[in-house]
Formats: sequence, structure tokens, C-alpha cells
Amino acid sequence: MRYRDLGRTGVRVSALGLGMMRLPLRDGSQGYTGIASGQVDVEASISLLRRATELGINYIDTAYNYLDGDSEKITGLALRDGYREKVILATKAPVWLYRSAEDFDRYLEEQMERLGTDYVDVYLLHGVNRAIWEKRVQRYHVLERMERARQSGKVRWIGFSFHDDLDAFRAVVDGYPHWDLCQIQLNYYDTKFQAGQKGLKYAYERGLGVSIMEPLRGGYLTRLPSNAREALASAPTKRSAAEWAFDFLWNQREVGTVLSGMGTIAQVEENAAYADRSAVGMLTQEEQCVYQTVCSRLAEHHTIPCTGCAYCMHCPQRVAIPYNFFAYNDYMTSGDLKHAQHYYDVQFKTFGAQAAACIGCKKCEDLCPQHIPISEWMPIIARLLGRGK
Repeated sequence: MRYRDLGRTGVRVSALGLGMMRLPLRDGSQGYTGIASGQVDVEASISLLRRATELGINYIDTAYNYLDGDSEKITGLALRDGYREKVILATKAPVWLYRSAEDFDRYLEEQMERLGTDYVDVYLLHGVNRAIWEKRVQRYHVLERMERARQSGKVRWIGFSFHDDLDAFRAVVDGYPHWDLCQIQLNYYDTKFQAGQKGLKYAYERGLGVSIMEPLRGGYLTRLPSNAREALASAPTKRSAAEWAFDFLWNQREVGTVLSGMGTIAQVEENAAYADRSAVGMLTQEEQCVYQTVCSRLAEHHTIPCTGCAYCMHCPQRVAIPYNFFAYNDYMTSGDLKHAQHYYDVQFKTFGAQAAACIGCKKCEDLCPQHIPISEWMPIIARLLGRGK
């Protein structure tokens, strides 16, 4: 495994980090945030994390709300028997739930109990945006609480994960002089989205370590349309679609670790092999031009930028929002309307209701990290895929 500096922390992290949201479920699928507790295949998840550490992956990323709280509990189980000492354990504070200054300490204590540890290596304020920064972090003096937690030894390094625009990102970075790291969404197709490429460099120049989420854009960059696949196939170097996506990030000195939510040991082993070949400056100029070609071809398909995180899966009408988006994007990338309609009619309804059930309440839009106007998309999807229903 290759290791990289994580900002000014002085710690070396594996090029590939393990995200603990998309763990294997008992029904054979992968996890997501909105599932009910009890659906994760616990033994398979423990084996997956331990295999990852055997391959040299030392950065483990979880959060309070992942898998309805089961992610932290399972992570704690997997880190027993000496595995805790082998990893840098990161989790995230559910700052959107704070209603008082005391909530910081209350949730941190609960998370450490779930994780079976008396300290957390990396503690991030989860999903910071402009509103959370002002109405939760600043209002409840959260930064002072974080600093006290660090001084007491309950937390080693502090930071934030982020979902907003570049101006908001800069304001958060500059709003506290003692950040150790941040977590941002970045991939070769979303270089100008949210913090983006400029945010990566901004944080790095100020000494922050940077962990990357959504390197495959929720798997979309491995399910490319045919014209984009052709661009990769004609490239001078042969790589899988996933390896192309990872290498774009590992090529950059500013990137600390790249997080991947892996649901099988086979995925862990495959991605770890890619990480073993990674290096800063690994891509030639000709190879970097391949990304431009792929992006121009992807832009022709006008897909919805959903990553499948399923934060929105608490719809009062039970609309299976990410699965509706998946059906729509499947049509936009493949052009096969019948296949998309079959998926819409038959396959995904076990997860919830179709787009036509949306009443436009917009509760989901407050939860969406991608800031997708979901209530505007649902009637479009219903008209396209609903066969006139």
C-alpha cells in the first residue's frame, strides 16, 4: 500500500481509505444511509474491514447516521482484537442535530461508546454548509467544544466534511485557524462542483489534510455510457474505469486519502491493487487529456448528479428518490427507454414509491448533499418512465 501525508498532522495515511456506509447487506446489496437498522451483514462487514487492514488500508471513515447508526457499531466490533491500533479512525459529528452547546459532548460520548473506543483519531463536523456553519457551529460554540475534546485526548485531529459552494468553503477554512483536515467531494467529472479543485488547493495551501469522497460519483464513473467507454478503451494506457477515476485523484499532491465505500472483499482487493500502483504525478499529459474527452462525452447525456448516498430516503410518501434517479440516468446514458421503464415498473419498487407519488414537500431537498431540486425532477421522471400512469 502507498501512503501519503495528511496535511500538517504528521500522520501517513493509506492512499485508499475505507468508507463504512456502503457495507454489505443481508440481502446481498450494498448499504446506504437511509436503511433501517438491522439490515447489514455484520460478519461480512467485519471480514471486509479486517481484510482491508491486512492490505494496508489504515484510514477508516464512518459517521453517526450511516446505516441508521449501525455503521459505527459494526466498525467498533470490527476493530476489536487488536485492529483498533492498526487504523486511523474517523467519524463525524451530527452537527445538524445540535440544539444546544451541550449536544457536542453528548453525541461524542455516544459515538465513542458505539465505536468501543475512548478516543477518536479524526473527528469531523459532518456535512457543513453555510447554514450549518452559522446556525449550528457558530451559534453553539462548537469549535470551542472541539478544541476541549482535543485537549482532553478524546479527539486527536479535528476537521469538517463539506457540501456547499466554493465561497462557503473558503469561509469555513478561514473561520478557524486550527483545522487539521477536511473532507470534500471530488472526481474528474465534478472538478468545479462544491469545493472542487480550487477548494482542494485552497485547503492544502493552508496546511489542511484533505480526504476525498465520491471519487466514483456514486459508481456512475464505473457505469459509463458507450461513447465515454470508447474514449477510455482508446487511451494509450489500459485501465478499468474505476482505476482511471482513482488515478485522477492520486496524481495530485494535495490529495491525502481517497475514500471508497466498498461492499465486497473483491472490491477491496481490486481497489487496493490500484492504490499500490498510485503516485503523485503518475499521469502523462496524454493520459490527462483522456479525462477531457470523457467529460465532454458525459456532458452530452444530461444526467442528474445523484451519488446514491440516500440521505433523502426519509420521504413521507416513501418515494425511493435515488432509485428513481438511477432509472432516469440509466435511460440518459444508454438510450434504452424500455430497460429504464422496466426497472422503474418492476425492480426498484421494493425500495419505495415511484416518482409520481411525490407531493413536492421538499423535505428531501434540505437533506441532499448535492443540492438537487428533487421536487422539480420527480414529475419529469414520472412523465418519462411512467408509461402515461
